[in-house]
Amino acid sequence: MSKVLLKVSDLHAFYGESHILHGINFEIREGELVTLLGRNGAGRTTTLRAILGLTGKRTGSVQVEGVETIDMPTNKIARLGLGYCPEERGIFSTLSCEENLMLPPKVGPGGMSVEEIYEMFPNLKERRNSPGTRLSGGEQQMLAMARILRSGAKVLLLDEITEGLAPVIVQTLGRVIRALKEKGLTIILVEQNFRFAAPLADRHYVIEHGQIVATVNKDELAEKTAMLNEFLGV
Repeated sequence: MSKVLLKVSDLHAFYGESHILHGINFEIREGELVTLLGRNGAGRTTTLRAILGLTGKRTGSVQVEGVETIDMPTNKIARLGLGYCPEERGIFSTLSCEENLMLPPKVGPGGMSVEEIYEMFPNLKERRNSPGTRLSGGEQQMLAMARILRSGAKVLLLDEITEGLAPVIVQTLGRVIRALKEKGLTIILVEQNFRFAAPLADRHYVIEHGQIVATVNKDELAEKTAMLNEFLGV
């Protein structure tokens, strides 16, 4: 079996006085894609942010390739090979598409070249001189993903990458994620669009009230779809 890249154990996270995560436990092996599913407010995004130390107080254990990170600052955690694509995308409006692409620091070897990025995202090549604010929502999402691929990150944390996008862009992102998985990247996907996530993932974790309440492997999807629909309010 491939090695465990990320192991989360009894993870609690707080925003101020608010206790959001109540003992999250899961792991992801090299080359796997897992999803964090659940209704809005369940704690999925907070789980990604807590892995990176972006919440307030957090307790428990978050190990990256066996290295304990619970007391590390975010910049050191990222340099262990984690790349985060937040829901708000974080595109710099005064910089061109290509300038945005060149910003991230290297966190590991094997980052994609600009040429490889443009091959994967032809739209970005066409718009490389356009200001960040002139890009469409779909192009901004492609740029947000492309930036972390430049960094050499081994584990990609992707938050709601399909939200609000046209179906044709969603299909493109699906092809990109399949290609990244084939390259051996490890991916955690927070996703509301279960139809998009279902065929991509090796395993689904369902979060409710800050806890994982169900784990569904890809070969169990057919028999557990009704249960998932109930949890997700589909």
